[in-house]
Amino acid sequence: MDFYFKEFEHRKPPEPVPHSMSRELLYQYLATCNLTLGIWYLWWRWTYALNYEAMWFSLPLAFAESCAFIGSMLFTFNLWKTKDEPRREPPHKIAECVHETDEDRPISVDVFFPTYDEEPDLVRLSILDAQKIRYPHDIEMKIFILDDGKRPAMEALATEMGVEYITREGNVGFKAGNLRNALEQTYGDFIVICDADTRPFPTILEHTLGYFRDPDVAWVQTPQWFFDLPEGERLPHWLGKKMGGFGRLIGRGVERLYGPVTLGEDPFVNDPQMFYDVIQRRRNWVNASFCCGAGSIHRREAVMEAALRAYSEQISKEHDEVERQIRKLTKEKTVDQDISNNLRQEILFDTEFTPYKFHVSEDIYTSIVLHSDTERNWRSIQHPQVESKMLSPQDLQTWTVQRFKYSGGSIDIFMNDNPLFRKGMTIKQKLMYAASFWSNLSAIWNIIFLACPIIYFLTSIAPVSAYDTTFYLHFLPFVLTAELAMMIGTWGVAGYKGKTNFLSFFPVNLRALWTVLRGRKISFPTTPKERQSGTFFKMVIPQFTVFVLSLFSMCFAWVGYSTGAYGSYSFGGLVLNSFWIINNMMAMWGMIAAAFWSPPTDKEQEQGSEELEYGI
Repeated sequence: MDFYFKEFEHRKPPEPVPHSMSRELLYQYLATCNLTLGIWYLWWRWTYALNYEAMWFSLPLAFAESCAFIGSMLFTFNLWKTKDEPRREPPHKIAECVHETDEDRPISVDVFFPTYDEEPDLVRLSILDAQKIRYPHDIEMKIFILDDGKRPAMEALATEMGVEYITREGNVGFKAGNLRNALEQTYGDFIVICDADTRPFPTILEHTLGYFRDPDVAWVQTPQWFFDLPEGERLPHWLGKKMGGFGRLIGRGVERLYGPVTLGEDPFVNDPQMFYDVIQRRRNWVNASFCCGAGSIHRREAVMEAALRAYSEQISKEHDEVERQIRKLTKEKTVDQDISNNLRQEILFDTEFTPYKFHVSEDIYTSIVLHSDTERNWRSIQHPQVESKMLSPQDLQTWTVQRFKYSGGSIDIFMNDNPLFRKGMTIKQKLMYAASFWSNLSAIWNIIFLACPIIYFLTSIAPVSAYDTTFYLHFLPFVLTAELAMMIGTWGVAGYKGKTNFLSFFPVNLRALWTVLRGRKISFPTTPKERQSGTFFKMVIPQFTVFVLSLFSMCFAWVGYSTGAYGSYSFGGLVLNSFWIINNMMAMWGMIAAAFWSPPTDKEQEQGSEELEYGI
């Protein structure tokens, strides 16, 4: 089968951003200044700068600013410092990875490829790369296809390639249930979790198993890298296709002034480097990097031991709840011991043991269980170097399905089994988890940030007491230090697209939040690996609406100010809100453009190569 990504096989992953102590100290200084100025600004906003004549408008914005500032504080803590775990020599024997054992044997590793409806030829590529994994010592490695689709073609593939094949009758628990079923039938000391499209590098074990020399290391997460991200088109080429030679001339002129401009580069902002190289990597210092599924290596003992404790806690919790209801009905202070024992037996019989929680976000759920284990000080490690490659969503529909699952799963955990209230975690670990969960609630205040400049432009009512010198003296230092701190804190990783994507994500985020609040379960659809045909304008109608309203309201306000025909705008208010609304529009435009993006055809690519060759 001929896959679109074959032309990208030559690509190499980015290297981790080198750690710089001087840059880290500068970030900590700027971040501290920013938080101090933020507290000063918000205190002033709430005590002196509310517009008492339009509290319906002023209070929501002050609320949104306060919520966003809480997120900034949590994010600052997340980025506070980098402390990579020193890489250690790969262990020879299992005895080097556990506390006490009489066993003197090679390490055994199981490599899992869960699959449901992916093409066998796609899984074949993953298996071929897994078979190239090397290790400097004797090791027992088995590769398993975990087929939840029960397909004869997949079983035939396993036989052909000499790997193990595991399936099951139903699909209870989806991917988590698939992993649990495999754990019951395998025996490896360590488990490498892959997706069907995960292509592990030969170095994945020799670079990561050394961490497990510490018997308390439960899992190691490696960065995910999408090797098929579009490279985009340079502006002169893109304009040349639309306008001929005149367009190429304009494009070159723009680039001489602004620098290289690339269109269609990673249209869905899939590049995960910010998440893994910055956010996850900087959680190592407080033992709070969490599992993200594909590309992770797990200690079987940790998964099973933590699952047993979680199972016991679940039984006890349900038992206590039933007894409470019985006491409430009978008005008795205690429940008869025989009845209590029978209840526990019934609950044991009805409750399944689940090493991987049956949840759409089973990876982060597993992390929470292990990090909160009160009997063992389990550790997690974010390995900084990329050790595998995989495929990215290639259309807006696929991207939306994936993001909806991520967001909904996180919100569901936050609402129903919040790790902030679990025993066993340190305060620092809880703050790191809080940063993740808080960001998934951001659509609530992002809607306010999108609506406020539109309301101001259409009504000339200000959400603050006045856009005067006092306002700018409080606002500008806070905003400028925030931008400087972000720039230094994420140095070496492109961050602007991520910020705008975060803002334009609001419809999906809101839908996920509403789904959880209504008590609905987040579904488990697999992420398609092939591009879905067509355009997806219907999926960006909210973003398009915000864009059009923003453009119209800005023009409306400036015309009113220039002619004096209507409104009581201040020049300072118009300038500030114009910058604000243009930023919002740029964020919305990125998502709108993604709905119409399609990969260049072979003819377009060939034409582009010729133009570059001749310097056109």
